[in-house]
Amino acid sequence: MSQQARARRISVTGLGYVGLPVAVAFAAAGHPVIAFDINAERIAELKRGIDRTGEVEPERLGAAELHFTADPADLARADFHIVAVPTPIDDSKRPDLRPLLAASRTVGRILKAGDIVVYESTVYPGATEDDCVPLLEAESGLRFGVDFFAGYSPERINPGDPEHRFETITKVVSGSDPDTLETVAAVYGSVVRAGIHKAPSIRVAEAAKVIENTQRDLNIALMNELSLIFERMGIRTKDVLEAAGTKWNFLRFTPGLVGGHCIGVDPYYLTAKAETFGYHPDVILAGRRVNDGMGAFIAAKLVKMLIRKGRAQGARVGILGLTFKENVPDLRNSRVPDIIRELDAFGIAPLVHDPIADAEEAEAEYGVRLAPRDSLRELDALVVAVSHRTFLQEGEAGLAALLRPGGILIDVKSCLDPSRLPAGTEYWSL
Repeated sequence: MSQQARARRISVTGLGYVGLPVAVAFAAAGHPVIAFDINAERIAELKRGIDRTGEVEPERLGAAELHFTADPADLARADFHIVAVPTPIDDSKRPDLRPLLAASRTVGRILKAGDIVVYESTVYPGATEDDCVPLLEAESGLRFGVDFFAGYSPERINPGDPEHRFETITKVVSGSDPDTLETVAAVYGSVVRAGIHKAPSIRVAEAAKVIENTQRDLNIALMNELSLIFERMGIRTKDVLEAAGTKWNFLRFTPGLVGGHCIGVDPYYLTAKAETFGYHPDVILAGRRVNDGMGAFIAAKLVKMLIRKGRAQGARVGILGLTFKENVPDLRNSRVPDIIRELDAFGIAPLVHDPIADAEEAEAEYGVRLAPRDSLRELDALVVAVSHRTFLQEGEAGLAALLRPGGILIDVKSCLDPSRLPAGTEYWSL
């Protein structure tokens, strides 16, 4: 570790899916780390070695020498402040910067001369310097670029992915001036083994992050639109993609529900900012519309299948999975509730089961009361909405056993082999 990096005392504000792995990595590398979150219950759990997100293993969490705290005054002990709080969208699908601005005020109150504040939260280009820095100045009474400095280093953590971790993903860094850039690069370089990319400006780094997920969102939107087309043609999309995928330069994306705190959210940060410059981003917003409509499409398809079988009235429907992604307990911006709401509009109240989702959070966030596993029996239809490992381990026959004879199995992610299903089971996938 360079002397430039070693001299810095780190604070991390926001200990969720992004902030906690960052804090643990810096502590493991020998940095003094103040790990702060406004959620006192979360801090108490972490002190007991419990990470409800599942991103940091208990033994790794226990071995990290971190100072967990819900007291913002403790942040004053650090001089290199990393902000990793959520940046959601509101009900109108506009950027909601309230968590980020609140965190900026908190850090600003303890800011000292010589401190550096680095933001990792996904934002639109300009948010760090135009929205956050003025709050840091107002709360601290210090001058930006003279007394304190700023940087932006976008998070790239992939929840539930043990291979692509904070330390093993190339880190993009930026700084408000050349000296700050070098310091930020040195600090992150002391823990990130995959290498450092120095962006020429904070705005470039912000833009790079927001287009990463925008690009992915658009590629999935194309696959979803293709699935809508192939459905009308009576062709299974997975078969088409497997054939097309034999070409070396075919991009391997698949259709599905697009939720979570990144892919389903980040494009709106870019489009909102684009509109302030007088540009309406047709392609990006079209992709969002396609992806946001997939839950309703799946539900409507299921209802049509039930009607054709004469089972729509009083149908027993089970849904496996509520989280936004397989093997991850995160419920934020899940699109499975879109399926639930559409079925409810047709008078069908599905039984929803998810063994890794928090039941209280599911009810508070979506009004969904999770059903026990043994309640899913004698079903007219079963929707495998999220391909959790525990569901796939049951196998095709095990899942089909939850159905009445001639029941319907909806495979949202095309993760099952229909040839292994018992005779008489009606199968459909995106």
